[in-house]
Amino acid sequence: MITQLLKAVPHGRARLAAAVALAFLASFSSVALMGLSAWLISFAALMPPVLYLQAPAVGVRTFAISRGTLRYVERLVGHDVALRMQSTLRMRTYDCLARTTLIGARRGDLQARIMADTEAVTDILIRVVIPFASALLVVAAASIGIGVLSPGAGATLLVTALLAGLVVPWLAQRASLAADAAAAPTRGRLADAVRELARTAPDLVAYDAGDGALARFAAIDDELRRQEARGAWVRGVAAAGQVLAAGIAVVAGLAIGGPAVRAGTLHPTALAVLALVPLALHEVLATFAQAAQTWTRARSALGRIAELLDADPIGTGDVPDGDAAPGLVLAGVSVGWPGGPVVQADLNLSVRPSERVALTGPSGIGKTTVAATAMGLIPPLVGEVSRGGRVGYLAQDAHIFATSIAENVRIGNKDATDDEVADALARAGLPIDPDRLVGEDGTTLSGGERRRLALARLLVADRDLWILDEPTEHLDQATADALMTDVWAASAGRAVLVITHDVDVVAACDRELRLG
Repeated sequence: MITQLLKAVPHGRARLAAAVALAFLASFSSVALMGLSAWLISFAALMPPVLYLQAPAVGVRTFAISRGTLRYVERLVGHDVALRMQSTLRMRTYDCLARTTLIGARRGDLQARIMADTEAVTDILIRVVIPFASALLVVAAASIGIGVLSPGAGATLLVTALLAGLVVPWLAQRASLAADAAAAPTRGRLADAVRELARTAPDLVAYDAGDGALARFAAIDDELRRQEARGAWVRGVAAAGQVLAAGIAVVAGLAIGGPAVRAGTLHPTALAVLALVPLALHEVLATFAQAAQTWTRARSALGRIAELLDADPIGTGDVPDGDAAPGLVLAGVSVGWPGGPVVQADLNLSVRPSERVALTGPSGIGKTTVAATAMGLIPPLVGEVSRGGRVGYLAQDAHIFATSIAENVRIGNKDATDDEVADALARAGLPIDPDRLVGEDGTTLSGGERRRLALARLLVADRDLWILDEPTEHLDQATADALMTDVWAASAGRAVLVITHDVDVVAACDRELRLG
């Protein structure tokens, strides 16, 4: 998945290579700064002519400035490519969700996948790939540099660096593998529990079920806390192992360099370099245990995203069927959700322009499944569905977003002008300021206003076939009558299929198809 996303980013490989190169130069500057500073201090203690100190002093200033500058630029380049990949992944996820129906998927978990799990792409690039790739280059450069001064110290530095940068992180990853892999799914369950509590709080209180719901929420939270604590404990132990490796490198540098100085095979000023360079190098490796855990968590999160991307498309959506006449025709159709039983069999239904057809029947009989099949969201199990023109759907629970009235109307047509939005609101019978902000799920609107706002989406989209799902449900009689008066007026000349239990709505239709 990472490779595919990288290919989707313009010059993605070049951007990533640039980020790795900048990270290497920034880390190398940090190590070189420590080494050169150690040498300069030791050399200055010998009280040489001042001119001898100018060149290394310039080098110290150069490395000190470049360390911060290069790190800043590296973060800009690295985050640029990572966020581009994350944006691409989210767009692919949205596109997949628009083409499929995930049976059993819960909205809170879906939101966690789309918002939190897609950020795993950024974690992999910024916290894993770039640091590991650049650190390998720094370790090689530092080991070669120290090896020139003392082959034994260089070999020891290489071994301790591999221990701290590869072995300890691998052990940390294995020690917390189960907890890290389970963290993303647990976070999704927690998000779903939060959403459920937020949306059902009044009902839970009314039925005295709040304590049980809170207990279930607390259990999920405790589970996630235990997983996080496991990872933190392992990181602490790994950090101790990395400090130990750094200490071994420092002690080894002194143990090898000291006798070499006495023997005259190593200049005294180089001893400080052997002792202090390992500290700077191991500081570069300090976050690798956490990076190894991040890799596990990110891989688990991307696996959850892959489940969405790999879901088979099960419908064609709002697509006209070739040269079919405007309207809807179901010929010998059997409907049901993919993988499930047949809900209704051998249906024959036609809705022509200017016709109103009522689809009725007991709750749970399959009316909404018929509507989903008619819209192309799911394929018919048997038979043929022919749709002509563009299809619009008015759901009884149409989602209202926490934004302006105008932007909610533009869900039906993103290119609608201000005048078109105002006209749609007027025709829907909703005289309201288009710039007015509404709360989440339209909490600042009445039931009738929410339904009229959803109707305005249909009007601004100018659909040829309307499918209305319980348009008067949960509305009082006066509000329902006023709404349907405006609906019938606005739908003049269009084919209308209305799912309803309302006898007044049925009476206003030309025909009724009752499911049994």
